[in-house]
Amino acid sequence: MEAQWANELAVAITVTDKDGNIIEMNNRSAEVFAKYGGFELIGKKLNDCHKPSSQTIISKLEQEKATNVYTIEKNGVKKLIYQGPWFKNGEFAGLVELSMVIPENLPHFVR
Repeated sequence: MEAQWANELAVAITVTDKDGNIIEMNNRSAEVFAKYGGFELIGKKLNDCHKPSSQTIISKLEQEKATNVYTIEKNGVKKLIYQGPWFKNGEFAGLVELSMVIPENLPHFVR
């Protein structure tokens, strides 16, 4: 990943281009997706890594330039997933996914 500050961040960052090709991953993303090839996923189609129901969501995000945010739990680890568009010179350029571990009881503040 070109942004050096992101390489050792404890957040998995995966970036696609407007055609759905994975173009960047930070170190954490490569670790999270190691069993699927890690950094070898760069250049591959994002849809090839997902089941049909997820492909439908990805397509909708790309078409609508929308954001999808949710939490998951796998193997007792809770994560926040943020998927959203990125733009270059005002034009849709692809999607970014941020995946981060969150505590079981995440504090919430109203400010």
